[in-house]
This record gives sequence, structure tokens and C-alpha cells, in this order.
Amino acid sequence: MNKDDNNKDEFNIDDHKNTDHKDDPDHYEEICYLCRRPESKAGKMIHIPNQICICPDCLQKTFDTINKGDNPYMQMMGFSPNMMNIPNLQNEIPKAQKLKKKPKENTDNKVFDRKSVPAPHILKAMLDEYIIGQERAKKAISVAVYNHYKRISTGAHPDVEIEKSNMLMIGPTGSGKTYLVKTLAKLMNVPLAITDATSLTEAGYIGDDVESVISKLLQAAGNDVEKAEHGIVFIDEIDKIAKKRNTNSRDVSGESVQQGLLKLLEGSDIEVPVGATSKNAMVPLATVNTSNILFICGGAFPDLDRIIKARLNKQTMIGFKAEVKDKDEDDSNILQQVNLDDLREYGMIPEFLGRLPIMFTLEGLSQDMLIKVLLEPKNAILKQYKKLLEMDEVDLQFAPDALEAIAEKAMEKKTGARALRAILEDIMLDIMYEIPKDDNIGKVVITKEYIEGKGVPYIEMRGVGNQKMLAMNN
Repeated sequence: MNKDDNNKDEFNIDDHKNTDHKDDPDHYEEICYLCRRPESKAGKMIHIPNQICICPDCLQKTFDTINKGDNPYMQMMGFSPNMMNIPNLQNEIPKAQKLKKKPKENTDNKVFDRKSVPAPHILKAMLDEYIIGQERAKKAISVAVYNHYKRISTGAHPDVEIEKSNMLMIGPTGSGKTYLVKTLAKLMNVPLAITDATSLTEAGYIGDDVESVISKLLQAAGNDVEKAEHGIVFIDEIDKIAKKRNTNSRDVSGESVQQGLLKLLEGSDIEVPVGATSKNAMVPLATVNTSNILFICGGAFPDLDRIIKARLNKQTMIGFKAEVKDKDEDDSNILQQVNLDDLREYGMIPEFLGRLPIMFTLEGLSQDMLIKVLLEPKNAILKQYKKLLEMDEVDLQFAPDALEAIAEKAMEKKTGARALRAILEDIMLDIMYEIPKDDNIGKVVITKEYIEGKGVPYIEMRGVGNQKMLAMNN
């Protein structure tokens, strides 16, 4: 082989230079040095020395400031409007112009067409593939989402103004509140912003303002305002902004945050920073209307069951027929009996609850439901592990009593479905470490004894009959 032939296959650095098009004006926009707006927003830039670009608006404001003559810095330098004859220059300076918005294609409108929105029974059937149980919650959220997007669709009736169907989800930890909203947004193909209410504070204090919720939605929509105005916002841990009791300090993360969220839930024009979570002089602002944004609030509301039990026990009979033990003491789904009075006593203000007309609860997961969570969902965690081992051509199986042992351990942790992942990660650690060592392993069986720490998993070697099972060394 010739030397020239070898050089043909070599990587030529010169051929790949300038591939990022940094100097090509067709790929990069110029940005105003003062207002930081791009050329597509501010108009054609005016170039001044030192490679500085200024938009017509900022240049006009600069000349107006000089023309007034009340600038203390100009007076200190000895300049005056008469000396510079600035009024004669006003006719030559171009007026600030507003760029006309480009008409968008009809593809965005088709997404929210009334006929393209799935019916409630179809939406619930799609949720059933991912979420176990929670029939009441899935039915309520399917109807609310269908009515909301039917309200903002192109076929909405102009004579009757339909109110927003914001929702409040109440359920114990690990019952699937966040997962339900994530699955819903994926099925609807709309931008979703998930935020935590614990970081929200009153404006002017350390923390996130309520407008940061819309800023995250705008970021999820790719800074497309029109797309963000049809999105979904899920505010988790909403119970953490309840009114604080017996406190002498200012409640900057409780009732004041609820009052700040009122304008978002009701619908108003909010100025949010683009590409950042806080407003400053170097970040451009965009106006987002929240009238068509669906808000879903969720929280575990710890100790709310005590308030519900206290209300229910007020009706207990007094005398010889009185019950010694509370009949709802062992009820794991007592949150389903919640009402607005209980939430007001918990610390939620009436104005906030009034803007969340749809309220439903999620059930606590039982042992049988946890076993179904392991097996039945479309992306169940056991299916994920089986796929991982299938890549190594190994068949992973769980004995039925092993699944029961995993569910029992998860019930003891009292963290719902979140405990399943932690338990399986601990169980599968040694297996995922040992399997790639031997290419002759063809099958792995997880038993109850291994889950309880009393035994080891069994493996079956390739080409060996099913009768011969070997214990895998830890």
C-alpha cells in the first residue's frame, strides 16, 4: 500500500475547521449590547467601534436622555443640548419599530383541535397501561383534562365562557401523584413543568418567586410562548405552603405564597425571564398568559387524617352506646373523606381552594397493589431488569413468594411505590455485578430466601438440563 493511500484515510484537521460557523451571520444573530435582545426581536443592529452592536430602541433612548439635558454626568462634563445642537438630529434618528409577529403554521392548532383530544375513556385506558389502581383518580383527571383542552380548542363555543378545571390531588407519599401527571403529559404531547412548592417564597425574599413556575414551563416549551400557554404545570408539595400556626415571624413561604399563586391559577399576563429563573437587567422578558394553562397541585398533607378523624368523631354518640374505639382509626384510605373545611383548618386559604374546583384523592398502596406495580405496568421495574439481563442473554425470573417478600419489605418502609426501587436496587446489586463474569450463565432465579437474606439466588448454566441448578456465590 502506498503512503499516499494511507494519508487518504487520515483525519484532516484543515477540512474540519470553521464547522461551527461562528463567523457566519446566517447561523448566529447579533445581540444588542444594552438590552441583550437578539436581532430577530429588536431589529437590525447599528454597529459602533469595538465590535459593539446597539438596537434602534436603545440608541433612541440614549439620544433622548442626552436631549433632555438633565443628565448629571453630561452636565459635569460641560455638555449642554445647545452646544451639541441635538434637536436637529431627532429628524435623522429612525423611530423605534415593533417587529410584526410571523404567522405560525396551522400545525400547532391541530394539536389542540377538539377532535384530536382523546376522549376520557380512551385517556383512562392509556393511563391504565402505566398506573396500577387509582381508578377514581384516573377517571377524574381524564375528564378534567378532556374538558380543559376542549375549552381551549378551536371548536370552543364563543358565547359561553368555560371556566378552568384546575385540580388538587391529595394522596400519601409514593401513591403515584407525580408519575400520574408525567404520564398524562407524555400521552397528551404537551409541555410540562414540575416544580416544588417548598422553594417558593414571597417576592423580595430569598427563594423562587411564583413567576418561576411559568418560567420553567416556558423553558420546557423551548421558549415558545404560544406552546407554553397550552401546557400543564404541576406544583408538588403544595401542602408545604399552608399557613403557619403560632409563629411571630412573617410567613413568607406560607399564606403569602398562596396569595401570589392566585393570579396564576385564575389567569393573567405574567412577565417571565427567558432562559433564566430570576429577573435581571441582562435577561430578556416574555409575556405569558396563564388563562389556558392547566394547573395541577398535589401534596401528601401529613396529619390531615387527624383533622378528618376529629371531624368524624364529633358525631360519636355519648353514653352507654358510645364506641370506645374510633371506627376510622385503622382506615388507611381516610383521606378520601376529606372536604374543604378540613383543608381550611389545615392552613389552606379559601381563595386558593376556590381556584382548584376539582379535588380527588389517591389510595394508599396495599401489598397486592405493590406486587402488581412490580409486574403489570408497561415499564414495570421488573421488566426493566429483565431487559437489562436479556442484553447479556440471561433469563431473569422471580419466584411468586419472592415478589410477596419484596412487597412486605416495601410496606414496612411506608413510602409507597418508592420503596420498591430501593429494595430491588439492593437485591440486584450483586447479581448485576456477578453475571457478566461468566458467559455460560443462561438463567437466574430470585427466591424468597435470597430476599430475606437466608439464601442465595440460583443460576442455570447453558447446555445443562433444568434439573441441575447451581448456587451463585456472593
